[in-house]
Amino acid sequence: MTQHRRRLTAWLLAGVVLAVVLTLYRADRTAMNEHEAAPGATGSAAPSATAPPAPSSPPATSAPPSPTASPGTGEPPPASSAPPCTSPGTCGFPDASTTGPRIDLERHDTGNMSVKKDGMVIKGWDIRGSLDIYANDVTVIDSRITSTNWWGINLRPGFSGLKVLHTTITAVPGKGPDNGGVNYAVSNMGGSSIEVGWCDISVFGNALSMGQGDLHDNYVHDLVAFRNQGGEWQHTDAVISGGGNKGRLTIRRNTLLNSTAVDKGATAAVGLFADTGVVSSVVVEGNWLAGGAYALYGGGPGATGIQVTDNVFSTQYHPASGAYGTATAWNAGGAGNVWKGNRMSDGRPVEPPPAS
Repeated sequence: MTQHRRRLTAWLLAGVVLAVVLTLYRADRTAMNEHEAAPGATGSAAPSATAPPAPSSPPATSAPPSPTASPGTGEPPPASSAPPCTSPGTCGFPDASTTGPRIDLERHDTGNMSVKKDGMVIKGWDIRGSLDIYANDVTVIDSRITSTNWWGINLRPGFSGLKVLHTTITAVPGKGPDNGGVNYAVSNMGGSSIEVGWCDISVFGNALSMGQGDLHDNYVHDLVAFRNQGGEWQHTDAVISGGGNKGRLTIRRNTLLNSTAVDKGATAAVGLFADTGVVSSVVVEGNWLAGGAYALYGGGPGATGIQVTDNVFSTQYHPASGAYGTATAWNAGGAGNVWKGNRMSDGRPVEPPPAS
């Protein structure tokens, strides 16, 4: 009986040992199978060097991707067309609401007034007359000039530093000296640059006349043609330069309109002419141009350093901006001459005119 119990106990102990062995074996196989099924498992205890995958979409705070750059420039490629512009003011160009005096004015019946004091500031004047500047560093600001003379403001040779800002300059048609004509709203006869900015200019035949200066944010409109004493129609230009300048002429962010009919003397919105010498160092950038025989005359043969960029050629008077086209007298091979980013007001790009 005792021997039988011992044999039974031995069998029970053997069964327990066998059960434990089988349990341990199954657990070990399960762990091995799970390890082999894991992505990137190598059997090594060292961590994987593979970087975690990038998210499928950028976080909400990421900036949008930039346009593909043009090869070798680092700049986005130019668009083939741009949205149409219906008028200067609605498209961010100067008009009557953004130019002229910002304060109340006091009337001054000056006639043709000669300014001879350096550093004089004329502010808040409603001038019935014109200003003839024989002094340096004169500033005309927040004023209005109504002229019956050749000019509204004229800087004489030998003087410099004139600034004309936030001022309305106009004239009385039929009251000027040459068969009632008036020709220059601002004329720079001096030897250095002047500044004309945020001005509302009308009536004068050649409104802004100079070879060098900084003309910006102005609204030039409603030019009036007249016959001179020789019986010929006076040519009209919103901006005119006769060439031979020593410094730079910058024409930037202006609205320049010439609604005069071609048979009554219309020439250009911007006229760069080699009348007194070669045209050089002119920037025509970001303006609204309309009217004239051509909206832009580009300086002609020999012109250098002429940069015509990002201008809008408006169709408000003619389908081609000017009566005969957008531009002419362009010296495509001139050193430093650049034509870039110009377009029609309906969005079509404007190519440079053929060499004249």
